[in-house]
Amino acid sequence: MSLFRRDGEECVATLSLDEVRVLRRVASEVVGLLTEGFDHSDPVVVRLFPTVYPEDPEEAADFRRFTEGDLKTSKIDQAGAVLAALPGEDELEPSGAEVRLDSEASEAWLRAINDVRLAMGVRLGITDETDLDEELTEEIERDVQSARAFQLSVYAYLGYLQESLLDAIMR
Repeated sequence: MSLFRRDGEECVATLSLDEVRVLRRVASEVVGLLTEGFDHSDPVVVRLFPTVYPEDPEEAADFRRFTEGDLKTSKIDQAGAVLAALPGEDELEPSGAEVRLDSEASEAWLRAINDVRLAMGVRLGITDETDLDEELTEEIERDVQSARAFQLSVYAYLGYLQESLLDAIMR
């Protein structure tokens, strides 16, 4: 069963209270990373803003100088689209909330979720070779209440959410 579904021109999902809180938190963390926490030596920033010309540092610096501001603004706006579509804490019902995304918001959500997953993947040490199910199972068996178990669960959830949204967009 998909989380997102198509309703005419919109993608719609009913999110639980915890899902809304997690999405609000991760989107806010990306905004923070790209504003007050922006540091070119941070591996997450390196992953979100890869060097286009790794063999030519001078050309790479020029490219970064001309494109980084717009790219950063775009990423902040995409995270902002997630925050804008989510109800505020005072608007939340115990049963959760319905989120309705038009095509522009859906695209922004996809890109924002991708940025969050890239950032989390770096922090969690996830690579192409990582078996996420195995990693999560091992961590839960080791300590179900560990921060890593929670973070891996959020990472897996965001992958599911992203896939669900993409599927709804493609319908």
